[in-house]
Amino acid sequence: MLKKIWAALLGAVFLIGLTSGCGKEIVAPPTSDKFLNVANDPTRELFEEYNEAFKPVWREVSKEDVTLEHTHGASSSQAISVINGVEADVVALSLAYDIYRIEKAGLIRPGWMKLFPYNSAPYTSTMVFLVRNGNPKNIRDWDDLIRADVSLIALNPKISGGARWNYLAAWEYARHKNFGDDDKAREFVREMYANVDVLNDTSRETLKTFIDDRKGDVLVAWENEALRIVNELPNEYEIVTPSISILVEPSMAVVDVVVDRKGTRRLAEEYIRYLYSPEGQEIAARHFYRPRNTAVLARHSDIFKPLVLVSIADAFGDWKEVQREHFDDGGIFDQFNLQLPKE
Repeated sequence: MLKKIWAALLGAVFLIGLTSGCGKEIVAPPTSDKFLNVANDPTRELFEEYNEAFKPVWREVSKEDVTLEHTHGASSSQAISVINGVEADVVALSLAYDIYRIEKAGLIRPGWMKLFPYNSAPYTSTMVFLVRNGNPKNIRDWDDLIRADVSLIALNPKISGGARWNYLAAWEYARHKNFGDDDKAREFVREMYANVDVLNDTSRETLKTFIDDRKGDVLVAWENEALRIVNELPNEYEIVTPSISILVEPSMAVVDVVVDRKGTRRLAEEYIRYLYSPEGQEIAARHFYRPRNTAVLARHSDIFKPLVLVSIADAFGDWKEVQREHFDDGGIFDQFNLQLPKE
């Protein structure tokens, strides 16, 4: 494996003729031994293990030691922090749109999605329902989330990337059920959010609200977060898988302006690339993300059950269009005009 990585590194162009977001050509030696991954909230444990696994790989191929750091928060907030000056070498965010925002700010070059396989999304997830043991409200599918006797704990679509995946999964379920009727999908999603007991900004806040504070009947959650909770507390919670959900594709990208200035492009590219290796994919699977590698996925078939998943491209088109229509100020979510409780 190390030989393959070494060959890939030797074949890479290391900071020669690269153009920054300001249009200047940069040829720079490394200037920092600290490396920062600004990531979305549910990936804390994943990158803790991954960083430790990557350090000896990098040491072997480069003869360098590196300090790998990672921060976590709501995907949109993380993107804004990078735009406002946090010097991330790479970003690992909930959805491609948040990386497009960094691109628009001039920090990432257009075309970043094609630099790594699967549109620069090295693992996937989906949205499921976490309920208390015994499923006391008999939650079976999205329809149950609009019942008058059910209260939800959910994420804020204006802030959280995961929340946008939740919202779109519910929308597509309702549209599919109603033969493509977007008006009925719109009303269904409005009713669902009207049942929200607490609207949080990050996935870890929703877990605290649902588990520690014991609020709500259902948590609409990332599959990896739900699997982690059920693994840790098997007698207290269980997962309900809806009939249709969304193919969640968290994206990664190199922050071009930062790595060109710091001289860390080779490190940043290999950091992402190694996550596609069998070893990196196994780490993703251990933290309950669905690996892209089919052999690794098959080894974990007892965890990752087959699901009916729809993609953003197939169901909604482009993320930029989705953001503009549904989540920008004045978009459909704002038009619901709901007074949603927060903590």
